Amino acid sequence: MRCLAVCQDELVIRMLDEILLPGFEVEFIIENRPLARRLHEAGVTVTVGDPRRTDTYLKADIGPSTCVIIEDNGKRSIKKLLEAVRDAGGALVYVLGIGTAATGKRADEFHTEFPDVAYLSMSELFGGPLLTEFSRSLTRARVQQYQRYFSDADRVLIMLHNDPDPDAMASGLALRNVLRRTKTTAIIGAIQGVTRPENLRMVNLLDIHVEAITHDSLKEYDRIAMVDVQPHYFGGMIDRVDLVIDHHPEQPGYTAVFKDIRPDYGSTSTILTEHLRAVDVNISERTATAMLYAIKSDTLFFNRSTNRVDLEAFSYLYPLSDAAMIRKMEGAEITSERLEYVMKAHQGGVLSDQVFCAFLGAMPREDFIPYVADFFLQLEDVKWTVIAGIVNDSLVVSVRNLGYTKNAGEFVRRFFADIGSAGGHRAMAKAVVPLRAFREKFGELPADAVTAKLQAFAHEFLQHEPVGKLEGRSQKLELEVKK
Repeated sequence: MRCLAVCQDELVIRMLDEILLPGFEVEFIIENRPLARRLHEAGVTVTVGDPRRTDTYLKADIGPSTCVIIEDNGKRSIKKLLEAVRDAGGALVYVLGIGTAATGKRADEFHTEFPDVAYLSMSELFGGPLLTEFSRSLTRARVQQYQRYFSDADRVLIMLHNDPDPDAMASGLALRNVLRRTKTTAIIGAIQGVTRPENLRMVNLLDIHVEAITHDSLKEYDRIAMVDVQPHYFGGMIDRVDLVIDHHPEQPGYTAVFKDIRPDYGSTSTILTEHLRAVDVNISERTATAMLYAIKSDTLFFNRSTNRVDLEAFSYLYPLSDAAMIRKMEGAEITSERLEYVMKAHQGGVLSDQVFCAFLGAMPREDFIPYVADFFLQLEDVKWTVIAGIVNDSLVVSVRNLGYTKNAGEFVRRFFADIGSAGGHRAMAKAVVPLRAFREKFGELPADAVTAKLQAFAHEFLQHEPVGKLEGRSQKLELEVKK
């Protein structure tokens, strides 16, 4: 986040520079040239200019999302500074009261004359309130901008990824709330519908409708938003959207009018919780329940890819949700079909140096693969799982780890990005490779050799033994690659 500070007191400047870095990109506007030179030599980013002139801020490339802090020492009026900032397009403006100027009366005066300007005292710089306030203001500005952009659309599509999971569906409900729309004016849709048992249970219990979307039906909507997914996922079918909100790493190859992508967050529902709170939208019990369940499932109840903000979102949503409903949804985790593939992995998989790999052969649904990967990560002495299977003439690979070792997303990109799609987070990742491309690169491999290859990749990535030695040592599997 970019921050422009208008200060003339050296002590205040140095304190702000210390507090706001590294979370903010901070630049100071200073009138005094000798002071500016001294601070520049000390490594502080400064610009010399008259803070009462609009062109000073235009030269500083101020924008609606630039956070502007104006020092108020009580010695002279800062009204002209505020007007110049506004004329230049500044919207996120804070006045920082210094010394005797920082009084409740002074704050009330500013609020009366400038109701959209926040007044902070110097004491509020410490302990994090300032950073929290800046972050919330930036989120509020983002949300209000895309709310206005979507307001004149007759029909809106909120697009989810194929076979949407709890985080995708909950985020769809949340965005519909943010946009203040109904299920008839904001459709939640996906190209491939919900199939996994626990997700179907969520759909039925919370009465969530996910409409089937085709390439032709995309033309029926005035605005398209995506949550928990980005356009690259659809393989060139969609190259431009109006809004993207996602917690997966940002991908190139598309344009979006607005986007909020935060790969350090554990779930997209956490981002939408911040959006809802930023603009004071009431969260219904149904939406809160869906979002709470989504945060739990995407972070494995805070055992992977979890951020402080995920915990804050969970704490905020918990009293608004239906805990009994969440327990009902969680009760669908284990099915006989899933146990069948767990047994296949148990019988034919390989555990070596805390890395468990298994090839499951051909299967009717993709969701069995990540389920097995998550299941075996719970075993003692397992820190990585690499599970693969064949679905619709593609090899699907799911990777999981405990989150504090090397990056799982980097692993799948290194070995599969050149022949298929691959990506993910530090603790979880996925690759989808056409079977033909896999065989062209690695040859016609029997089942045990596929597992050995996966095990070798993992150990090579984790800087263990040479590939050849590991392939020779891998146990044989009782599975066959079905052509």
